[in-house]
Amino acid sequence: MTDTRDAMVRNLARYNRDGRRGADLTLEQISDALAEDDGGYVWVGLYEPDEALLQKMQEEFDLHPLAVEDALKAHQRPKVELYGDSLFLVLHTAQVVKGQIEFGETHVFIGPRYLLTVRHGASLPYSSARERCEKNHELMKLGPSYGLYAVLDTVVDNYFPIVAEYQSELNDLEKDIFAEDYRRETIHRLYELKRDLTKLRLAASPLQDLLNQLQNFHSSMVREEVHVYLRDVHDHVVRVNEATDTMREMLTAAMSVNLSLVTVAQGEIVKRLAGWAALLAAPTLLTSWYGMNFHHMPELDEPWGYWAMIGVSATICTGLYLWLRKAKWL
Repeated sequence: MTDTRDAMVRNLARYNRDGRRGADLTLEQISDALAEDDGGYVWVGLYEPDEALLQKMQEEFDLHPLAVEDALKAHQRPKVELYGDSLFLVLHTAQVVKGQIEFGETHVFIGPRYLLTVRHGASLPYSSARERCEKNHELMKLGPSYGLYAVLDTVVDNYFPIVAEYQSELNDLEKDIFAEDYRRETIHRLYELKRDLTKLRLAASPLQDLLNQLQNFHSSMVREEVHVYLRDVHDHVVRVNEATDTMREMLTAAMSVNLSLVTVAQGEIVKRLAGWAALLAAPTLLTSWYGMNFHHMPELDEPWGYWAMIGVSATICTGLYLWLRKAKWL
């Protein structure tokens, strides 16, 4: 049981008033640490916790049961909720796994003296963000709101490599897009790219409203000094949204162009087939007439009739061929 809990608890740290990391503590000591009036705060990171661990966090941090229930089910829309003196945020994360985008969720509980993150599904750990924060003690003195900025910044920054990778793949598909022959896998891949980018857009777009709410309506939770950093994250979100929108339009155009080129190529094939059919129709018509068992037909009894029929057929076929070549049907 201990090993399982250790796998779910990815970070458990206490920070002093001066922004430096304090003495280690256990889960059971969290409430005692928060009860001390020393100006410090606690930062806890969990990965796919079970119900028992979340109930423990609810006891230690005095979390609202509705927020804890949402964090356990992990199928929430991006949002920010106020519960008493704490905020509950839901963020959608994204990660490329084996050439496909996989999505996850991060639930964030933030109070005056604590920051609790709960990760579900595809999501990179926030250890790098925490380590980066710990190197700047002056900013860590700002409290949990600076840690919240670090988490938000990490989530949004993880979108950029995905956008860049999909842009590179779209460029690689251009030669297949403009190919005249139909390739089912090309259309299938274009559809997959558009589907994934649409999901990425749905994950990133709500963050604009979420960041605006943090800056304008929750000043008691998010210190004013952190607003400038949140504005930077907001700018990154806008860039991600613009990039995904542009690529989605390009993908739509690429699918239309590919299908149009295939249709034009098929039309050219039909024209060529029709041209050759016309060339074969002329001698077929003449031979079908003279193949009927009638005794009184023109030139039927003449010795030169056979050669005359060959000459007429050849003349008609040659004329049709030259005319169809000029019309670019052959």
